[in-house]
Amino acid sequence: MPGGVFLQASRRCAIKRQLLMAFHSLISASPGDPIALVESCYRAVEWILASRSARGLLIPRPWIDHPYGEEEITRLEEDVMPVLASFLARIDEIDQALEAEQEALIEAIQASSQLC
Repeated sequence: MPGGVFLQASRRCAIKRQLLMAFHSLISASPGDPIALVESCYRAVEWILASRSARGLLIPRPWIDHPYGEEEITRLEEDVMPVLASFLARIDEIDQALEAEQEALIEAIQASSQLC
C-alpha cells in the first residue's frame, strides 16, 4: 500500500531528524569545556528518552543489531541519568564556591584600593 510506505519513510526521516538534533546539541558544547560536553550529553539523552520512550519507541543503536528496548531504557533512566545529574550538581557546587571566592577576592581588592 503506497500510504504505508510513505508513513514508514516519514517515520525514518523523523528518527533521523531527532538523532541529528541530539547530535547537534553535543556539537554545540564548547570544545574546550568537558563539563559543557557532559551537560550537553545529559540534555540530549534526556530529550531522547522523553521523546522516544513516552511513545513506546525503541532507541536505535547503529553499531549493534539490537536497539534499546524497555529494559535498557529503564536502566538508562534509573542508573545512568541520576549519576549524570549528581555529577552535574556537584560541578555546580564547585563552580558556586569558586565564584564566591572570586567575588570575595574582588571585594577585598576594592576595599584595599579605597584605603590608599
